[in-house]
Amino acid sequence: MKKVMLSVFIVAFMALSLWAGYPVCKEATLVEQTSSTEVMVQASGMYKSPESKVSKAQKDVEKNGVTLALEDGRKSAVYFVLFGGTDPILAKADEKQKFEASIEDFLSNANVVKYISWESPKMDKSLSVDNGTARKITKHYKVNVGLLKSDLEAKGIVASRSELTEALGNPVIMVLPATSKGQNPVEILRNDPAAKHAASVIESYLTSRQYEVSVPEQMDQINALNEAQMDLGGQEEDYAYQLALSIGSDVYITYSGSVQSSGYGDKYAVEVRAFETTTGRLLGTETGYSRERKGDTMVSIEEALNEPIANVLNRINNYWKDDLSKGIQYKIVVAIDTGFDEDQIEEMQFAFMDAVDEMAKKSKENIVTNQTIDYVVWADASKYDKSSKVYRAIKSAFKDIGVDGNLKQVNINRKLILLKVVYE
Repeated sequence: MKKVMLSVFIVAFMALSLWAGYPVCKEATLVEQTSSTEVMVQASGMYKSPESKVSKAQKDVEKNGVTLALEDGRKSAVYFVLFGGTDPILAKADEKQKFEASIEDFLSNANVVKYISWESPKMDKSLSVDNGTARKITKHYKVNVGLLKSDLEAKGIVASRSELTEALGNPVIMVLPATSKGQNPVEILRNDPAAKHAASVIESYLTSRQYEVSVPEQMDQINALNEAQMDLGGQEEDYAYQLALSIGSDVYITYSGSVQSSGYGDKYAVEVRAFETTTGRLLGTETGYSRERKGDTMVSIEEALNEPIANVLNRINNYWKDDLSKGIQYKIVVAIDTGFDEDQIEEMQFAFMDAVDEMAKKSKENIVTNQTIDYVVWADASKYDKSSKVYRAIKSAFKDIGVDGNLKQVNINRKLILLKVVYE
């Protein structure tokens, strides 16, 4: 009777482990980003016999060890994509908490296989552990990250692209080659076929995921237009401040590459970096490598870009989610007419600051000079979903304070609000 009860307990224990979903081993490393939706992972799985007697445990492992360790290896591969590495899908505490209620849907033996698009027919390692009472295996798996993210969004575990779009709009991203001081990235794109191809690869990756992409050539024209508008407004140029990075995009991505030659061919390395446009804050940087090959430069560039683009885009998504909690971000630049005296300028600076504090959830002061005020503000999305509404609120508060100057609109872009203060 006792043996029967023990067998029932063992079966119940194993069933509970399968239901719980989390892998036993949890050891995995990223090998490469094989495509825009798949990653290659080397993962380990383990089966530990629940039998108390060593002899019975050894027999159990001899019979079931490899099969059950392989099942655990698949879980470890998917678990790594969810929680491991530098850019896990589930990075936030609330996402992890929501996942707890749906572990079975993703990590049970029956469900985890749908996210394994390929696994190596051979094991890299198969080891007997703990005096034969456990078995550990290691092999390569391809995990379908795209499908995994889609299912997480469908269950409300992570915010879907549509939810973020509804709250903040599609993030606008600009792609530029990294440049040295004095170089014009637009000229590089026009004259360097490799740089142009790399930009096209990144832009294609972004547009296929429904991000809005601003083209640098167009931004170059907008920069010139804004400078002309400032000149027409009677403003002197403030050489201490540059507007170019804040026009038209929420994030900008830069890339640079190098090549190493050997007897086997050329190996390309590409570094991709993402910046928050309004503040210049670095969001992420990653480097990818191509295989060594002779010729096919464009293919090598595409191959080298696969992994860094995917990882950097994860950083951008995390940034976008963080911004959602703070509010919609706007950059406000105010040019002050040179005809005011120092006391008047100070009064108008204080008035602008008070006006911002009245409408913004949060603000950051970047620079304040006699000619320029530069702020980043985070506004309540339910009240200020358009830059024109931010301008109206600040203009109204500025007027109510009562100073000698009058706040006027120069140009309002999606995230950039250019204003000027003139005499009444």
